[in-house]
Amino acid sequence: MLKLVVQNILKFVLLMLAVSFVTFALVAASPIDPVQANVGQNALLGMSAEHRAQLSAYWGSDLPLWERYISWLGGVVQGDWGTSLRFDAPVAQVVAAKAQNSLLLLALAWLFSGIFGFVLGIVAGVKRGALVDRAIKGYCYVLASTPTFWLGLLVLMVFAVWLRWFPMGFSVPIGVAASEVTIFQSLQCMVLPALTLSLVGVANIALHTREKTIDVLESDYVRFARARGESELSVVLHHGLRNLALPALTLQFASISEIFGGSVLVEQVFSYPGLGQAAVTAGLGGDAPLLVCIAIASAALVFAGNLVANILYGVVDPRIGGGRRA
Repeated sequence: MLKLVVQNILKFVLLMLAVSFVTFALVAASPIDPVQANVGQNALLGMSAEHRAQLSAYWGSDLPLWERYISWLGGVVQGDWGTSLRFDAPVAQVVAAKAQNSLLLLALAWLFSGIFGFVLGIVAGVKRGALVDRAIKGYCYVLASTPTFWLGLLVLMVFAVWLRWFPMGFSVPIGVAASEVTIFQSLQCMVLPALTLSLVGVANIALHTREKTIDVLESDYVRFARARGESELSVVLHHGLRNLALPALTLQFASISEIFGGSVLVEQVFSYPGLGQAAVTAGLGGDAPLLVCIAIASAALVFAGNLVANILYGVVDPRIGGGRRA
C-alpha cells in the first residue's frame, strides 16, 4: 500500500510539472503579444518605448522561457500562483471564483451522461437488432459526429430563443445582481450547458456498454442461467451488472477529460463564466499564469478520476485488487 501511494504521488508531481512546462512553452510559442493583447492596439500605438518595456518587464514577457518558468515555479512552491494579466487579480482567486461555477456544471453533466449512457447501452444490448436498438445506435452515432459548439447553438436556439423555457446564457439572469440570485435561478441558468455537455458524453458510454452487454449475454454462465428458467431481466440484474459495471466505470471516469474539454466550447456558447471560458480568455490574452493554473487543475481532475477508477475496480471485482496486491 505504501509503495502504491508513493508511486501515485510521484506520478502526480511529474504530471503537474510536465503539464505546467508544456503550457508555458505553448504560450511562449504563441504569436500573441501579452502586452498588446491586454493593453489594446490603440493604447499600444500611443505608448512610449520605455513604458512598453516597463510593462514587458513587469509581466515577464521579455524574459526567456526557462527564466519565466523557474520564476513561476519558485512562486508556486511558496504558495503564489502569480497574477492574472487579463483579470488583474491573483490567479488562485480567479480560478477559485470560476471553479464555483464550473464544478457543479461538470458534475451534473458527468453523472447524467454516465447514468443515461449506461442505461441506453444495456437496453440496446438486450434488444439487439430490434427497433429500439437501431434507434439508440443511430442516436449515438449522430451525437458522436456532432460538434459540441453546434449542438450548444442548437440547444440554445430551441430552448432559449424559440420556446423561451430557459435563459439565454450566463450564470445569473440578466438584470439581477449576483447577490440576489436564488438557487433555482442559478440551476435554471445551468440546465442548457449541462444538458449539452451530457448529451455529448452519452454516445461513447452507450455504444461501449451495448457491445459489452452483448458479450455478457452470449457467455456460458448466462446460457446456464437461462437454462434454469431465469428471465431476461433476472439474468441482466443478477449476472450481468457486475460485469457491465467495470468497463462502464472505466469509460465514465475517462470521460472526465472529454467533458472538461467540451466545457470550454459550451461555456463560450452560453457565455457561462466558468473555467472553460477563463481558459479561452487566458489563451487569447497570452495570460500564462492563469492558463497554466487552469491546465493543472484540469489535469489534476483527470488524474483523480483515474485514481478513483482504479480504487473502485477492486470494489467491483475483488480479484483485481488481489492480483495487484500479489
